[in-house]
Amino acid sequence: MRLLPWTGTEGKPCYLSTDDPDSLLSRLADDVEDAQLASAEQVLAGAKAVLGDSKAGERAVRFALTRAVESLGDVLRVAVSRGERLDLKSPTK
Repeated sequence: MRLLPWTGTEGKPCYLSTDDPDSLLSRLADDVEDAQLASAEQVLAGAKAVLGDSKAGERAVRFALTRAVESLGDVLRVAVSRGERLDLKSPTK
């Protein structure tokens, strides 16, 4: 079972049951994960810029923090999903 990089209704996790990493849905999930990681890099750069600006107001800081929290959630989901797949490939499992 692969944890997908998106949630279903009510924020519940979605899983894919396949042994084919080249299936259409597996490739779509890979693409979404890649986009989430790229977005997180941009969010991090933006948050650093806001935090480095002594004139940034509360609104800018709150926006940067909100985006950073969203990105952190995405990145953690990707890490968990990839970690679970590594565990399945481990010769001791």
